[in-house]
Amino acid sequence: MAGLRVLISGAGIAGPVAGFFLSRAGAHVTVVERAPTLRAAGQQIDVRGAAAEIIKRMGLEETVRAKTTEEQGLQFVGSSGEVIGEFPVGEGKGFSSTTEIIRGDLAQILYDAAKGAGVEFEFGDYVDGVEEIEGDGNGSKGVRISFGNSKQPREFDIFIIADGLGSRTRNLVFGSAADNAVRSLGQYAAYFTVPYHGPDGTWSRWYNATGGRLILLRPDNNGTTRVWLSVMSSDTATMRALVRSRSVDEQKAFLRTAFTNAGFEANRVLKGMDAAQDFYMDEIGQVKMGSWSQGRTVLVGDAGYCPSPISGMGASVAITGAYVLAGEIARNPGPGDYKAAFEGYEGILRPFINDAQKLPPGAPAMANPQTAWGLWAFNKMIGIASWSGIVGFMRKFSGGITADNIKLPDYEI
Repeated sequence: MAGLRVLISGAGIAGPVAGFFLSRAGAHVTVVERAPTLRAAGQQIDVRGAAAEIIKRMGLEETVRAKTTEEQGLQFVGSSGEVIGEFPVGEGKGFSSTTEIIRGDLAQILYDAAKGAGVEFEFGDYVDGVEEIEGDGNGSKGVRISFGNSKQPREFDIFIIADGLGSRTRNLVFGSAADNAVRSLGQYAAYFTVPYHGPDGTWSRWYNATGGRLILLRPDNNGTTRVWLSVMSSDTATMRALVRSRSVDEQKAFLRTAFTNAGFEANRVLKGMDAAQDFYMDEIGQVKMGSWSQGRTVLVGDAGYCPSPISGMGASVAITGAYVLAGEIARNPGPGDYKAAFEGYEGILRPFINDAQKLPPGAPAMANPQTAWGLWAFNKMIGIASWSGIVGFMRKFSGGITADNIKLPDYEI
């Protein structure tokens, strides 16, 4: 691996994990990130199954565990805050896992580990051009990358795209093959924090209002409560324009109108939203690509196969994919072996991703009813599931059933 030059676009979850293992195997790794600093925003995420084992192999198990939020589980509540059904963490196979951690905290831990392994990070820049360098007929001999804020292009042996569901770089490299990569699930969500207060307790609280509206409150370990505010809409064009092109003020105005007098803690949440500096709104969707590589460029994490936040598998999929990709590159380190590396990566990971992207029938619309009757039926179902302890229902609904569905190779990295 000595002398192998790798560029990674994206300093979120998958990028630093891939960089960590590649650097430890001897490659020279650079991570470029469009944001000026590491992004600390985001909700709680969990690290399950294979991903938990990879964290252990990185020597980070105790560091991650020390930052967990110790969430007790999830409660479904009514308009007055009454509990309709509750699902404790238990064995970590429900809605909440035993390793719930704020996304920003996990990103910081992975960044520190990658940097400690020798990965170089460049913030405030982005890739705006990718050109395969002609080879001898058996493939290219490198890839020339130009950057938005850098004057000189640079050459690398492998380019890894790890910059999320809405990756602009994916579209830049894959062209028409990426045009319809993002499959909308009809849900649009905002994330932000509000000050913690006593009734927030130590449970997540899920509240549905008619019209496909959802308020999810999750107390963290930083003295704040994380808010997920979402709506269902079939008007994909209008909603995509809102989340991709409109200002934060316009997005907040839309949500203020949608949630005024919605019940539960809507008024408190909206007041907190107005003051929130970490507000972020995005589309809930999945990424499905026919191939994860083109030439010397390869996709990893949400950029290649986002399973969607509602799957409960996003972080675990990103960590697992990054490890397998790094391992296959290390297993095929020769100048012309990138094809074998990418084929091995996709062959091992694709069945796992196919499982991770399977959602319950009707999700997420089923869990976000439009009508009063639909809301009554959903709450009844939740109450029965909670009372009877239907673990199989819980695991399938939350996505946890797929977390262990891969045999991790033992790479020398």
